[in-house]
Amino acid sequence: MSVTTPTHAPEKGASVSLEPTVASLDDASRRLFTVDEYHRMFDAGVLGDDERVELLEGVIVVMPRQNPPHASAIQRLTKWLVRQLDDSLALMPQLPVTLGNRSEPVPDLAVVRAEDITRKTLPRTALLVIEVADASLSKDRGFKAALYARFGIPEYWIVNVQDSTVEVFREPDAERGRYRTLLTMAKSETLSPVSVPGVTISLSELFA
Repeated sequence: MSVTTPTHAPEKGASVSLEPTVASLDDASRRLFTVDEYHRMFDAGVLGDDERVELLEGVIVVMPRQNPPHASAIQRLTKWLVRQLDDSLALMPQLPVTLGNRSEPVPDLAVVRAEDITRKTLPRTALLVIEVADASLSKDRGFKAALYARFGIPEYWIVNVQDSTVEVFREPDAERGRYRTLLTMAKSETLSPVSVPGVTISLSELFA
């Protein structure tokens, strides 16, 4: 395990590129959407229920396709987390979390308090967010780490399927939009989230 000070997350207000073909989020020429407007686009059929999109700081972003290593990691993590979470917690696999008025990311996995899920509202925070990263690695390290830090998500994992490591971000600094600590966990190690006690993940089994 290596411990470093995160440098991936941009300073608050910095220009951030989501993908090579997408302009920076602070481009004044862009039409930014609120969460309510985004929901109405689904209700009106402008966006289909089966479309893989998420709302990030007002921008509707197409999510990349899942390759076999990505899908395998999600399946294994889902199985292990469901077995280990108690009834006060709930696992949300590839379901949206509402963060403020202009963001509704769809993380690969999120652990939330069961009481935060209702028939009428989505969770507005999470105890643990996990993104499985391959092609999306740069975005997950940069923009998404900054977003989750700004909204006080206490722990954020990036499962790096390219390098068979998990990058663990902790201690969010909401004002600066970054995490204070970053642990890089190797394939030989076992990982336990501080934010969700009692859970243990064997990385050798995850990346087998």
